[in-house]
Amino acid sequence: MSNPRPDLVSGPDVLVRVTAPGPVVLRADGHPVAGLTRQADGSFLGLVRGLRPGTHHLVAESGRRQAAVTVVDHAASGPVFSGPQQQPFYCETTASGLAPAAGPSCSAPTVVSYRYRTTGGAFRPLTDPDARPADLATATVDGRAVPYVVRVETGTIDRAVYQTAALHDGHEPSPLRPDTNWNRRLVYSFGGGCNGGHHQGSSTGTVLDDLFLSQGYAVASSSLNVLENNCSTIISAEAAMMVKEHFITTYGPVAHTIGWGGSGGSIQQYDIADAYPGILDGIVPGFSFPDPFTVLDVAGDCRLLNRYFAKPGIAFTAAERQAVAGFLDYDSCTSWDTSYASRLTAAGSCNHGIATDDNTAIPPSAVYDPVTNPTGVKCSVAEQYANQLGRDPETGFVRGLADNTGVQYGLTALEQGRISAAQFTALNAGIGGYDAAGTPVAERGEADPRAVHAAYRDDIVPSGGNGLRTTPIIDQRVHIDTAGPLLDIHTSEWSFVMRARLEKANGTAANQVIIENQYTPDQLAAANAYELSAMDRWLTAIEADHSPNSRQAKVISGKPADLTDGCYLSAAERLKQPLTYPATGRCGTVYPIGANPRLRAGGPLSEDVVACALKPLDFRDYPASFTPTERAQLRAAFPSGVCDYSKPGIGQHGTAGTWLRYDSPPSEK
Repeated sequence: MSNPRPDLVSGPDVLVRVTAPGPVVLRADGHPVAGLTRQADGSFLGLVRGLRPGTHHLVAESGRRQAAVTVVDHAASGPVFSGPQQQPFYCETTASGLAPAAGPSCSAPTVVSYRYRTTGGAFRPLTDPDARPADLATATVDGRAVPYVVRVETGTIDRAVYQTAALHDGHEPSPLRPDTNWNRRLVYSFGGGCNGGHHQGSSTGTVLDDLFLSQGYAVASSSLNVLENNCSTIISAEAAMMVKEHFITTYGPVAHTIGWGGSGGSIQQYDIADAYPGILDGIVPGFSFPDPFTVLDVAGDCRLLNRYFAKPGIAFTAAERQAVAGFLDYDSCTSWDTSYASRLTAAGSCNHGIATDDNTAIPPSAVYDPVTNPTGVKCSVAEQYANQLGRDPETGFVRGLADNTGVQYGLTALEQGRISAAQFTALNAGIGGYDAAGTPVAERGEADPRAVHAAYRDDIVPSGGNGLRTTPIIDQRVHIDTAGPLLDIHTSEWSFVMRARLEKANGTAANQVIIENQYTPDQLAAANAYELSAMDRWLTAIEADHSPNSRQAKVISGKPADLTDGCYLSAAERLKQPLTYPATGRCGTVYPIGANPRLRAGGPLSEDVVACALKPLDFRDYPASFTPTERAQLRAAFPSGVCDYSKPGIGQHGTAGTWLRYDSPPSEK
């Protein structure tokens, strides 16, 4: 079927494949389905049209044999499994060239347009898709040169603006007669950032991408697959499922779907592949992070550290600050504070987005203010997870995961002799935490126990042991950890955080390859081209493996022999070498890796502990000597004890499985 989950079908059409030895009759709710088409493998494809939300019964008959399936259809405006939709929600269809939205679903009529690639390397509008401009370039599909004309479809699904792009062979696409210029593969593009939503978004992940289209790949995305528009990976999974389903009912079956995108785009790939397996067959996350809340811990730590170093800790030298933060350059901590920590707050990010892409869809008058508008729009990341974490009726905020109780900031720096006992004491006594509104306060922060339980149960802090266990992964680590044009938050330890989770959950990370490269146009181009080719070959090998081996075994054995960890020494030279944390070998010399404040506080590389287990403060655990006054200060800073990372975190447990549904919000009691 166009959706492998018949209970989660959306929109008016569903594509059905029937495998039978002879002629087939397909009926939907008792009515014959016309136009069944026999495929090269002997199966039949049929497009069932005109479904309405609700339950439908499909029955296929071939001679005396019969098979049936019950389909549960959902409105194309959603939701399907993500739960009650966020309100208010501001539409932005006109920003994507669509008509003004109609109603709360933010729906608008679909628009089809055409682009062509010029011989000079640009995409330009093409009014007549049959025209052949003098500067029309060619694409190569399965060794054939074809006109580089692209059909772009823009519409609305699941309250998002979606886009699909694919080469055009001169005929309207049909799922029963796939476009001859399409290579039967789909790249799903995910956009970056992370913000609290409440608006449709004015951008999707990039679909006009020459790397993909020039080889016949189709590309799809939506505005709710850009985490800066919507930081819920559950909503992103739902939107991706629905857009992919629409693509299949338009173009035909997909051999495999490859996830692609960096930063917030990597979060979506990792989290969707683990919690909603099957939407993406293989993933190529770039500038990778594991999930929104783990990185929020580091962003929050950096805001607290910056505040501390600006006043009581102003005497810390640059080297001492770097030793506490762990990054190769402390400016990365500054970037976390300025670019992302606002997502902890109730409204600090409501009216701005990443870089200079300001969000103007939410009227300033609608934004939350504790005095003038206490029921207004809140834009913290947690707000997007109300259906999972629940809302605290006393504060009005979504139950929080921010926790630094027992965290010993600068512990590694103290153990290495890079800060003194007095500095360690003053730092931990003065750093503070956050309240429910994300405001820094003098007290350490404590996560809501119910939110912690939900975060593990629902795989919001992904374990790596669900769908990721059998997902091919090429983690593209673009190195910007040290001084350069993009020194910021995207540091290299994060690739190894997810590797540690995979190893912890599955006993192996053999399905994840990490490839490092520099942030230069030639190395970026070389890495992208190689990784796309390698992932396609990897998935093709898995699909061709009809052995009785487990899916996990097929994924590991199907990995191309040339695909290993490694790093680019130049655009023309990729060194194959196991990559480790801490970094070793020649790749480790060219691509050094730092840490972050939680790792420097003694936390595990997996960074999967939301709230740490505590142990009594014992001064025999430290290599330094503390004065009686310093001991008293540390006891006051850690009244319940310090983190004991040799034990699981408080409330840390396994997940409830995959494909979880949120048809009703959690209890607020």
